[in-house]
Amino acid sequence: MSALRLCVEGVGLWSPPLADFAALRALLAGTTPPAPPPRPAAATLPPNERRRAPESVLLAIEAAGQALAMSGRDAATLACVFASSHGDQAITDYMCATLARAPAELSPTRFHNSVHNAAVGYWTIATGCHAPSTAICAQHASFGAGLLEAASQVLAEQRPVLLVCSDTAGSGPLNEVTACHQPFGCALVLAPHAGPATLARLDLTLQPGTAPDPPLPEPLASWRAGNPSAASLPLLALLAGGGGHCQLAAAATLGLRIDMEHVT
Repeated sequence: MSALRLCVEGVGLWSPPLADFAALRALLAGTTPPAPPPRPAAATLPPNERRRAPESVLLAIEAAGQALAMSGRDAATLACVFASSHGDQAITDYMCATLARAPAELSPTRFHNSVHNAAVGYWTIATGCHAPSTAICAQHASFGAGLLEAASQVLAEQRPVLLVCSDTAGSGPLNEVTACHQPFGCALVLAPHAGPATLARLDLTLQPGTAPDPPLPEPLASWRAGNPSAASLPLLALLAGGGGHCQLAAAATLGLRIDMEHVT
């Protein structure tokens, strides 16, 4: 198939070691970035919602807000794709334990926040967004699948799209299955054409089969192994450094080759 060509206008990133995309750039340049606060700020949310929101929502909203600010786009008109491999693992663990022990004690609020599209719901309400929104899950290929979905919308509709991919750390017996050890969230604002805010141009090509994980320096390689959303790190590293290419999984038997060129 022909390559899908689109542009990156904004990048967001949050994890316990990295507060934002600038921190990733500093790390790759050989300096130690300052540690972020214990919880994502998620300043896009109103204070009351921010206090009530679970970690999974705060993580996604923080990354989305960073990417949006860098792009200069209006969130109210921006279509969005939110992806996650496991969703909110702490809430899932709580619900399973409560249903096994005392089902009548299940919290309606926690149930409300357990759904896979909770973060995109918080985002669209907080920003007054009436543009299309999508929630995607493809296990460890969730970032690649989300990028493919967002790119398809960008080119089919000729409109910018916000992509967010995030996962929280596992807890309880669930973590024995997911092996997700720390939270990680990232976001990209993608557009069909270059503009004043364009950072880079991407060419995406679907390829059959899957490729081995592209090499990453430490500690990025360990972070990637500890969270499925951190599968985005090879692309984020390219965006933070020079041009080049990487290949990510978009499905169990489908790869996505990404050729990146910085725009100056």
